[in-house]
Amino acid sequence: MAKRDVIIAGNWKMYKTIPEAENFVERLAPAINDIPIEVYLAVPYTALFSVAQKAEGSKITVGAQNMNDASEGAFTGEIASKMLTDAGAKFVILGHSERRQLFGETNEFINRKVKTALESSLVPILCVGETLDERNAGQTDEVVRQQLTECLDGVTPENIDSLIVAYEPVWAIGTGENATPEDVQEEHSFVRKVLEDLLGKKVADKTVLQYGGSVKPGNAKILMDQPDIDGLLIGGASLSTETFAEVLENVSTSKLNI
Repeated sequence: MAKRDVIIAGNWKMYKTIPEAENFVERLAPAINDIPIEVYLAVPYTALFSVAQKAEGSKITVGAQNMNDASEGAFTGEIASKMLTDAGAKFVILGHSERRQLFGETNEFINRKVKTALESSLVPILCVGETLDERNAGQTDEVVRQQLTECLDGVTPENIDSLIVAYEPVWAIGTGENATPEDVQEEHSFVRKVLEDLLGKKVADKTVLQYGGSVKPGNAKILMDQPDIDGLLIGGASLSTETFAEVLENVSTSKLNI
């Protein structure tokens, strides 16, 4: 099995003011000094600059939750990649199910954003996953393959420096429901096979695959014990310093870190 980085990312969504975000980082940073994993925080745009400043010199990498594909222009309310990097972002979440479901983002649009992120030296966390109806219809693999194929269209091994793929079954996000670790491993193995088909074995072997969907301290370790799960993308459990630190501590004891 290839040795890959272990990356745990917290996605704060539309939570936390600037003082709340700064306080979170001030409390979390010293608590994770000795944990042998990478910690990402996707914070609101308003808090990006201040959180990046607070996190400097710590084990926390700061990023954004979304961006536009254009470098600039008359796009009211949107944000460009160079604005994110200027504020201190190192990564960006793209194609999250909430962006797809609530804001109508298509694979084609997400594909343009993935390319822009790579060109801007932002690590893209590309989210894929099926809805409950698609799962019940036995279409999980078909949906995930289509999302990966269309969102990575035109991306080549030569122009991809780093990529994270997060498998997030839509029906398990914020619902308390969770696929079994064995089911998650099976789908992650499938994702890696699709990446091999699209980008070659070398890229597939080194790509970090995260799982997201009602991750909590109690299930973090058993998920991370699966061979193709290299990290977690965490929503609600990342909002509390204590809960998030507990997840990180539990993950640090998984076999991927031995």
